[in-house]
Amino acid sequence: MENEPMEDQPIAGSLIEDAWSEGSIYERYMGRWSRLLARDFVTWLDIPAGGNWLDVGTGTGALVDAVCEHGKPKSILACDPVAAFVDVARRNITDDRVEFLQAGVGELPSRDGGFDMVISNVALNFFNDATEALREQASLLCAEGMVAASVWDYAGDMQFLRHFWDEAKTINPRAAKLDEGVRFSFCNPGALKELFSGAGLEKIRIFPIAVPTIFENFDDYWSPFLAGTGPAPSFVASLSEEDRILLADGLRRRLPVATDGRIDMVARAWVVAGCR
Repeated sequence: MENEPMEDQPIAGSLIEDAWSEGSIYERYMGRWSRLLARDFVTWLDIPAGGNWLDVGTGTGALVDAVCEHGKPKSILACDPVAAFVDVARRNITDDRVEFLQAGVGELPSRDGGFDMVISNVALNFFNDATEALREQASLLCAEGMVAASVWDYAGDMQFLRHFWDEAKTINPRAAKLDEGVRFSFCNPGALKELFSGAGLEKIRIFPIAVPTIFENFDDYWSPFLAGTGPAPSFVASLSEEDRILLADGLRRRLPVATDGRIDMVARAWVVAGCR
């Protein structure tokens, strides 16, 4: 959705859904970190200039910006099923090489001759069936094309979310099922290799990328969780006011807050690529 977001998904055993409605809100919650990741992701891929790219789940356009700057593409077709995200990306990115389309997995556009690169940035774990999504993406490649994806290490060193869910579970037991480290169990090297191999992809390579997540103060950390866009903010929105206060107080005690109020953490992701 970048961006993790594909579409609202109900969580088994609860009435909570992941909400993906506001592109500008998502940008402050997760997009600012996805942009840092996208830059390093594209650089790691080391794709020859002049290729035709398909961005699946473009979100607010973090990956498109990185590809334009570091990938030297001939063209990019950027897709997302959430109209609000496509609108934000289209307004902010005016590069002539880029075209935006509202479309998601299961209805991805094809190209005569295929795409050189089909890529998703922190979106793979939000597809309803990741294996089928990868098979669809592989079918859109040219003969020498590549599928690539990034996912946050939700169960490990995605620190600002790890602290959130670990504290949330002390406030409300529902958080144990909603924890992205539990829900997105394939966000690790072994499972990603198996996933890509199961989709028929070969020459698979996987690499960790860590980006700094620096918050000026607790409000800079906490306020995006109050805006209702994304899994953790959707959980916060479901809480009573009393429980929201308890959660905020617990996080103030848990987080590594410096004497000047700044909070320095890192967010690790796994990037993976494979050829047809």
